[in-house]
Amino acid sequence: MKLYRPIEGLRLDEYLQLEQELAANVQEPLFFTWIVAPTVIYGQHQFAGQEVNLDYCQANNILVVQRKSGGGCVYADNGNVMVSFITPSTHAQAAFEGFIERLAKALQSLGYEAVTTEHNDILVNGRKVSGAACYKLKNATVVHATMLYDVNLDALQSAITPSVAKLEKHAVQSVRQRVVNLKTIRDLGTTADFRESLEEMIKSLNKS
Repeated sequence: MKLYRPIEGLRLDEYLQLEQELAANVQEPLFFTWIVAPTVIYGQHQFAGQEVNLDYCQANNILVVQRKSGGGCVYADNGNVMVSFITPSTHAQAAFEGFIERLAKALQSLGYEAVTTEHNDILVNGRKVSGAACYKLKNATVVHATMLYDVNLDALQSAITPSVAKLEKHAVQSVRQRVVNLKTIRDLGTTADFRESLEEMIKSLNKS
């Protein structure tokens, strides 16, 4: 698997466009990581008004972007590492599950007790640290995942407005109760340090 180095400092929608551009000519599986300014990303089948606190986002200069993949609404900022995986395989579910397992193993190798769920989330100590989604193109599959390392959880709590039913499903009263920052569990330095370690571990797993 090849590590691609994207341009730094793009907006989230520009990184999503980059995924599609790379997928159009992908010859071998590749991945890249990226970090963005505060942004809320909601799924293909969601409505921003139902999932996002738009007034809060506007007042706090938080970009709101819809993605091509399904799944739920997530918040990202410079304490979150986004991971994109692009493969020429069109067996989307297998590619999706395989890459999430790889991410979990990478976290395990970094000292976190990471496990995957049936919904392809990654949990550490019973709380969510990564969510993922994927979509299939004619000749490729794109998978993207969040990785909460040192995210502003107050902003996350305020920017996302999941339904009561969704929170009750996970036996919590707020989004913040369901997630945790990896840095509070095991401190690997700055978000940039963690990002580099994660990249190296994903590559090393590929060689083993």
